[in-house]
Amino acid sequence: MPVTTVADDLTGKQLADSLLRGVGNEKMRAATRLLGAHRNGYWLRRLLKEEGELQPTTLRSVIDRSGTHPSVDWDSIELLLTPGCPALPCSSSELAMLEVATSMATRYRLPLAEVIHAVDHREYRLILKALEEAAFGEMPVWS
Repeated sequence: MPVTTVADDLTGKQLADSLLRGVGNEKMRAATRLLGAHRNGYWLRRLLKEEGELQPTTLRSVIDRSGTHPSVDWDSIELLLTPGCPALPCSSSELAMLEVATSMATRYRLPLAEVIHAVDHREYRLILKALEEAAFGEMPVWS
């Protein structure tokens, strides 16, 4: 039976945590937490809300509900970022945050210079926390 995720009553951190149950891969955990910390879960909420609209592009759901708990399907998100694919309308900093998270969880490549120019100091610090967690395990305190 598909698992549902209600995002409206949760903080970004709580929403990320709800998508991490059963996920053991530190890079995927850090990437999901990064999206949960960025603008109170902006991308996680948006991906959940627009999931049906995105599925024709990715050929599967961006939130995998096939297991015991829902989780982010990073391969589907990587497909959304493929050049020539109908892009998600967003600002350059929002796109940079999604790209950084995706590159941490998959083999998605992105030019670091573009990220540095697109993000502000708060987003930059969130990226550094996520990189630290991906490299060394759950260390940083996410705010």
